[in-house]
Amino acid sequence: MRVSKNWRRQVFGPAVVMSALVLSACAIVPSHGDREAHATALASARGWIAHTLRAGSFDLRTYGPSNPQPMPRLTVYIEGDGLAWISRSRVSPDPTPVNPVALQLALAQPDGNAVYLARPCQYADAMAKGCDSQYWTSSRFAPATIASTNRALDQLKTRFGARQMVLVGYSGGGAIALLAASRRNDVALVVTVAGNLDHAAWTRWHNISPLRGSLNPADEIVSLSTVPQRHFVGEFDRIVPMDLAVQFKNRFGASTDIKLIVEPGVDHEHGWAENWARIWRAHVGAAVP
Repeated sequence: MRVSKNWRRQVFGPAVVMSALVLSACAIVPSHGDREAHATALASARGWIAHTLRAGSFDLRTYGPSNPQPMPRLTVYIEGDGLAWISRSRVSPDPTPVNPVALQLALAQPDGNAVYLARPCQYADAMAKGCDSQYWTSSRFAPATIASTNRALDQLKTRFGARQMVLVGYSGGGAIALLAASRRNDVALVVTVAGNLDHAAWTRWHNISPLRGSLNPADEIVSLSTVPQRHFVGEFDRIVPMDLAVQFKNRFGASTDIKLIVEPGVDHEHGWAENWARIWRAHVGAAVP
C-alpha cells in the first residue's frame, strides 16, 4: 500500500506513516480478540503456544515451541509498532498488530531455536490493562520499554538454555533490537527487517513529529560498533526507505561487521515472510559461527 505524499507530510502524529501499512481507506479494524486469535492460529499451526512474561514495567507476550530443546543459541523476533493509529488523527486504543510480520518471520525460520516477542501492551487488551498510548506513539522506544525487553530476553535465554542470542527486529522492532543489544554482551548478531534504525532521521524524512520520549539507536554507535549487524531493506519500501539505512550504516567505522542487503520486489510489509527461509540461509545463519 502506498501512503500519499500529502498524508506523509502532515503532522498528525509520529506513527501515522507506520499505521498506513495496516489500514486501507475502507477497512474495518479487526477487534483485539480477532487480532490475538489470528496470531494464536498462526503459532498453533506450528505447535507454538503463548506465554506472558512479567518483565519490569510491562507484561510481554511471547509465542514459542511448547517443548523447546536446549540449544546454545536462541533467535528472538521482536514485533513492529503494531496498530499505533487507526486514522490520521486518532490514536489506536490497542497496538496489537493486524499483521504480525515478526511472528511470521519467526515461524519461517528454517533451523535453530526461535521465539517471538511482542511489544508493550500488544495482545494485552491495552485499555483493560491501563496502558498509556505513549508507549506505541512518541515513547515507543522509551527506556522502560528497553529495560522490559532485556528482562524478557533474560527469561527467554534461561528457558531455552541458550548462551547467545540473535535478535531480529521488524520495523520499529529493529530499533528495539539494536537498543537492547547495545546494553548486553550476549548478542551474537542483530538483524533488522525494514527496520527503523534512526527515528530522528525517519521523522525528518517524513516531516512528522519527533519521537520525543524515545531512545534512538543512532545515539548508540559506540556501543553497537562491536555488535555484528545485518540490515534488510525492501526494494519498494517507502515507509523506511533505503537512504535512511545507508545513512545509519555510514555512521560506523570500517571495522564494524555491518551489512546492508536490499531484497528485490519487497515493500515494507509484504514479501518478507514468504522469502525468509531463503534469506535466513543466505545471510543470517551463515553470519553466526
